[in-house]
Amino acid sequence: MPKIIVCIYVTCGLSILFYKEWYLTITNLPFQKLLMIQRVEGILFIVITAAIHYFFLKKRKSYTLLKEEQERLQTLIHSMSDFVNFKDGQGRWTEANKFGLELFQLEQVDYKGKKDSELAQYTDFYKEALEYCETSDEETWANRQVTRCEEFIPMPDGLHKTFDTIKVPLFHEDGSRKAFIVFGRDITERVKAEQHLLQSQQQYKSLFDYNPEPVLMMDIGGVITNINSRFESVTCWRFDDITGVSIMDVLANSNEKENLHQSLAEVVKNKTGITHGDIRILTKHKETVLLSFTLVPMLINDQIIGVIGYAQDVTLIRETEEILRKTEKLSVVGKLAASVAHEVRNPLTSLIGFVQLLKSNELEYQHYYSIMLSELDRINLIVSELLVLAKPQEMKFSDHNIVILIHDVVTLLKPEANLNGASISIKGNESIPLIRCEANQLKQVFINIIKNSIEASATSVTIEFSMAHDQVTVKVKDNGQGIEKARIKHLGEPFYSSKEKGTGLGLTVSSRIIETHRGNITFESMLGKGTEVHLRLPINCYSQQSIG
Repeated sequence: MPKIIVCIYVTCGLSILFYKEWYLTITNLPFQKLLMIQRVEGILFIVITAAIHYFFLKKRKSYTLLKEEQERLQTLIHSMSDFVNFKDGQGRWTEANKFGLELFQLEQVDYKGKKDSELAQYTDFYKEALEYCETSDEETWANRQVTRCEEFIPMPDGLHKTFDTIKVPLFHEDGSRKAFIVFGRDITERVKAEQHLLQSQQQYKSLFDYNPEPVLMMDIGGVITNINSRFESVTCWRFDDITGVSIMDVLANSNEKENLHQSLAEVVKNKTGITHGDIRILTKHKETVLLSFTLVPMLINDQIIGVIGYAQDVTLIRETEEILRKTEKLSVVGKLAASVAHEVRNPLTSLIGFVQLLKSNELEYQHYYSIMLSELDRINLIVSELLVLAKPQEMKFSDHNIVILIHDVVTLLKPEANLNGASISIKGNESIPLIRCEANQLKQVFINIIKNSIEASATSVTIEFSMAHDQVTVKVKDNGQGIEKARIKHLGEPFYSSKEKGTGLGLTVSSRIIETHRGNITFESMLGKGTEVHLRLPINCYSQQSIG
């Protein structure tokens, strides 16, 4: 462009000079006109010269700025820790930064004007990698759009680097290839960190999902955010059902809410784990499971974002502990009974004999003698019950009609019932088959249960029979004062009784007899409305066990 302008300037100047001389030679102009032409010529020369000078000065300034910009760009490119490579439309290298040249071991190679396949001849180690670059470039040209991918570059030490590579194809307006730019960022450390993070996440997920014990996550307010599969199987709550629900809403015991709330607050405040203990959780089917919880904080950058609850299903463990406790208590009672009962019975027999003798001879104190004999008989009954617990009794099982056994018991207890203002009715089922049992022992059970109903201020005692699945159920129902719910679970324990003169041994002996018959006894009661006792016995029981 500058050369063209100079040529035009010289041509125009010479043309004007020759034209003016020719014009002056063929015309005889006055001096004034000739002077005016010379002035116009001078002004025109000055203006054109000034314009040309301005143009060249401006171009020179632009060229200087462009050169400075190129130098800054070169400095920037060569100082980058990324691989930068410029190629022309034919794939020949036009520029590459220092990082890229060192990466491919091309520092001493005159790379400009050469393709990747040509540069591959200068390095055996990166020959294959450079040849692949040329193939990859062609794919980007064919797609006619910017592509991004991760490329693995081997290193001489046997390791490899991972590059996040961006390839940019540039085209002329006619669609022909113009230039090609390649950017490659070393993301090796980032990839390693991501892989380590992914591995940690997978380990954590495995620890959480496949933990053999129930685990749940909560936010700091106690709202459940996640549960593992074991928690689902224990409680029957599915992930979608329980996430977003407060842990307080699934507690079976309202008294535990305040304690759990305090434990959560302590974990959040102190950022330390605590063992909370047993919590009764309501399952999806409204049943209760007992979980022993340990609460630990979830911390990110020393900030607590939630609480993890590690649980253990201790329902069966606590039930077993309760059974062992009762068994141990019975064992203690048995040992106590064995050592005391015999020692008491001998002097008791003597006392009863002398009181009876005095009663027959002394008419003045008959009332006192009657009271003494009554109390001595009660002591004798207690001693008899203790002996049942202390001394195993061999039971001979035989076939009996349980309905007839109940009728015999009712006949025995009707006078006592009438004295207490109670009626006893039997809704028998004559189709009940014979059952194998020890008749006298079962009679003792029915006597204990019906007497308890009479003594509970019942006005009506109803006995019903039913049969299902080779099992006979006897239901004794009364409309007495009932039993508190908290006390029902203690029924059958030795010396646990709500009666003023009761020992609790009657139900203890009854429970042992029913267990020996391989049956079970359950209680349902409501204060002010009465009690139901369900006795379930198998039809065929071949046990020859003893009570004790």
